[in-house]
Amino acid sequence: MQEKTVSTVLLSARRIVVKVGSSLVTDEGRGLDALAIGQWCQQLAVLVKSGREVIMVSSGAIAEGMKRLGWATRPKAIHELQAAAAVGQMGLVQVYESQLRENGVGSAQVLLTHADLADRERYLNARSTLLTLLQLGVVPVINENDTVVNDEIKFGDNDTLGALVANLVDADALIILTDQKGLYTADPRKDASAHFVHEAQAGDPALEAMAGGAGSSIGKGGMITKILAAKRAAGSGASTVIAWGREPNALIRLTQGEAIGTLLIAPTGKNQARKQWIADHLQLRGAVTVDAGAAVKVRDEGKSLLPIGMTAVQGEFSRGDVIAIRDGNGAEVARGLANYSSAEARLICRKPSSEFEKLLGYTGEAEMIHRTNLVLTA
Repeated sequence: MQEKTVSTVLLSARRIVVKVGSSLVTDEGRGLDALAIGQWCQQLAVLVKSGREVIMVSSGAIAEGMKRLGWATRPKAIHELQAAAAVGQMGLVQVYESQLRENGVGSAQVLLTHADLADRERYLNARSTLLTLLQLGVVPVINENDTVVNDEIKFGDNDTLGALVANLVDADALIILTDQKGLYTADPRKDASAHFVHEAQAGDPALEAMAGGAGSSIGKGGMITKILAAKRAAGSGASTVIAWGREPNALIRLTQGEAIGTLLIAPTGKNQARKQWIADHLQLRGAVTVDAGAAVKVRDEGKSLLPIGMTAVQGEFSRGDVIAIRDGNGAEVARGLANYSSAEARLICRKPSSEFEKLLGYTGEAEMIHRTNLVLTA
């Protein structure tokens, strides 16, 4: 583990997920800290206007609800937590919306549960919505849908949610803003020999041994949840920075290459991780046969697969399943994530995208498999 580094990872990151914890958002439970949220929103706006895509994962709904309801201690009963979330979410989203609007950037509220990401169809719908918002220059503000979840479908903490969102949108980086400067080799309050970790590899088992237990009475997380979140984010190739949320202009300085906090580097690049996951699928749900022209475009020119180049559809599969692309001789050329189910694929086989709405009743993606979701196997 290195003592000091220059954070080039964030310098080149185009799509970034930022997660901020309850203690920061609510000033340790004293109510929403509009000034702090305003400063983060100002930085988010600068990043968006510079051409980056940013998602904010924000805790704070339950903590704000507790304050509005006059509760000094976080309740344990699920129905009381849900009630607090319902009350607090109103204020939380209002502050983000007003602060981002003042800085000339649109915002959107997105509430997620674990069930949304466990179900393939809902996962893809959430992904499409978020990617569309990013293309429109809007900052999605995401929180767990605490008003409807129970213990069986909860993420557990918003560090985990931040990592899953990074996976969901293929983010380049995850920034976790917390009330600590970053990771130490031990608790510096108890161990005088503890030193700061500037850089390490995400997923290193030694990191979990360093991390402490639960966080404050306001939030649920601790450093261990952030270490595990970085490990999860690295699965899709996203590196993670754990930094102090009160650090002036931390988001802008990080994206300018300044070393702030602890950088946990993903061992595998984003595209490599995604394509390896596709290539490793041993059981495919189906396949499409393509004509010679389409085979050349996919195999030799690195193009997406368009339905007009398909000649047949085999098997029964759903949108988002990994399927094979085969040439006229039955040899596998590539495999990738299907944008359409097998039933839909049969309807649009050999058809141009201009006819999709008439055939399907809606306008979807122009590609059967986009090149970013495709890996060559021939």
